[in-house]
Amino acid sequence: MTNFAPLAILHSPYKEKFAVPRQPGLVPSAKAELEILPPYDDINAFNGLEVFSHLWLIFEFHKNTTDKWSPTVRPPRLGGNKRVGVFATRSPNRPNSIGLSLVKFHGLIQRDKKLFLSLSNIDLVDSTPIIDIKPYIPYADALPDAKAGFAQEAPETILTINFSEQANLQLKALTNEYIELKQFIIEVLQQDPRPAYKKLKPDSKVYAMHLSDFNIKWQCALDTVSVLSIKRV
Repeated sequence: MTNFAPLAILHSPYKEKFAVPRQPGLVPSAKAELEILPPYDDINAFNGLEVFSHLWLIFEFHKNTTDKWSPTVRPPRLGGNKRVGVFATRSPNRPNSIGLSLVKFHGLIQRDKKLFLSLSNIDLVDSTPIIDIKPYIPYADALPDAKAGFAQEAPETILTINFSEQANLQLKALTNEYIELKQFIIEVLQQDPRPAYKKLKPDSKVYAMHLSDFNIKWQCALDTVSVLSIKRV
């Protein structure tokens, strides 16, 4: 069996698995850079890519901590309680820890003698190894009449996001340096990063997530999330 070496490493604002969107495209403000590793950083290898708007990333679930897998898993879209076969899901807990993600492509960047791809709509944790990059082909990859079982439609956004006085003051101090930080936080929290079984249930726990350079604390009460603080890590 071939052992695949990564050809790139993703620099993502998601510094831990918690709060990473469960699918790409759910958080448009999630921007990242894909650093191409030698010897694949030859600009000629990317000639023609600029005419494509989206890319497929084939990656490794490098944060998986065990080689064990289960034939059934609990998809969040089914409330985190009902089990289905692992091959009927995109669960990271698979026999081979390989995933597929569709991202938006904004162009090539050459900086400090390195080559990067500018991306958004990211759903991958920081330092994810990328095994391959392929252009998205609309006529072949977009099938609007396809059936998708329990995931036919995008998840509903039902949470209202409020910012405490302290969080708003902290955001204001960061406005010039991090223009889109507030929108990014809103988009992440609207997906409700908590375990699926807690959705729309009373929850007094204070959660923390590491996004970009910040530790963000928040609390959820039924359909409203309160952002408590935003502190630089």
